[in-house]
Amino acid sequence: MKIQTRQMAYEQVLRETPYEHKSPMKQSTFLRFLLGFLSFFWMLFQGFQCTKIGMEKLKKGEPCLILMNHSSFIDLGMIARLFWDRPYQIVCTVDGFVGKNWLMRHLGCIPTKKFMTDMVLVRDLIFATKKLESSIVMYPEASYSFDGTATELPESMGKCLKLLQVPVIMIRSYGAFSRDPLYNGLQVRKVRISAEMEYLLSPEEIREKTVEELNEVLKEQFSFDHFKWQQENKVCIREPFRADHLNRVLYKCPHCQTEGKMLGKGVFLSCGHCGKRYELTEYGYMQAVEGETEFNHIPDWYRWERECVRKEILDGTYQLDLPVHISMLVNTNCLYEVGEGRLVHTSEGFRLDGCDGKLSYRQVPEASYSLYSDFYWYEIGDVISIGTAEKQFYCFPKDQGDVVAKTRLATEELYKLKKQRLI
Repeated sequence: MKIQTRQMAYEQVLRETPYEHKSPMKQSTFLRFLLGFLSFFWMLFQGFQCTKIGMEKLKKGEPCLILMNHSSFIDLGMIARLFWDRPYQIVCTVDGFVGKNWLMRHLGCIPTKKFMTDMVLVRDLIFATKKLESSIVMYPEASYSFDGTATELPESMGKCLKLLQVPVIMIRSYGAFSRDPLYNGLQVRKVRISAEMEYLLSPEEIREKTVEELNEVLKEQFSFDHFKWQQENKVCIREPFRADHLNRVLYKCPHCQTEGKMLGKGVFLSCGHCGKRYELTEYGYMQAVEGETEFNHIPDWYRWERECVRKEILDGTYQLDLPVHISMLVNTNCLYEVGEGRLVHTSEGFRLDGCDGKLSYRQVPEASYSLYSDFYWYEIGDVISIGTAEKQFYCFPKDQGDVVAKTRLATEELYKLKKQRLI
């Protein structure tokens, strides 16, 4: 999938008509049936099966909140297949509306900004369930998983459940990440897809529980490990490109501690500094070609990288400083390419300067619990996105190695440390 872009001077973009909020539109019945029909065959081709748990408790036509772990684009196909018989709205990032605002609204999509406090979204969700009598589909992680485990959930989810007071349905997908992991550059593997759909919480249970208890329930539900699932279920992935671009996630060599010199190609991940090589096996294990295997499990390797980033922050040595191409989003007409700049990230937060001195933006660590970052975003490149509800900046690093995953880890750790007042 691509996004419509246009080159424009920064000062001209600031004069563009900003995005105008509109209340959600009820999903087109025709489009819902069409999506359901097309998804039936798409999912049939994937060997899709779904196990239902307690779903008889959900009344016909009763609005509900549908939560799902986010693995790849095929998640939307599963939703269309499973809920073709009831109207639903999909919470999605506002950049998904660029160039196709009419279609997205008629599909029932509700725009939001990732990893930002969005009170307008809460009002839209209440409007959708109460006025439109529609269900809500939400991916609370707000982003695809980098390493096959759950990403941070917003602390506001418990409050959201309290405000909506509708049944909560949990969908756990299996195989979607293994089929199309984000790092692999849209190269799809042959893996069967399945899901569990469970009636998780009733309105009565939501009223009885505290916000903290609801957050704990959700945290438990979003505890998963796709690589462990692959290993335990002996899912064999034979594709010869399975380690392509794995360096986006495993950017630091555990043998020599060097960053940005890893290269994932074919079935191997190699360090360009010390020469050590690892094979990503058919069953999802990392295995050193020679010598010790420091981490045979990708999430363990990624967790070690997180610990390294946290130590850098505490030691006062963490810093990102790199040239970037800058694009902006101020409305849904297109993504505006505004020029070149420099992105800096330290314990003080983000600093973005560019466009011949016209652009200067600062963002403190407390602004967000995570970071909107992505690999091969809309087939443009790896991206780091920061900004406000009115102006979002999309920064594409210029030949500086693999920095996106580390920057997300640093953002998350900085938020925690600032909240705990440890820095």
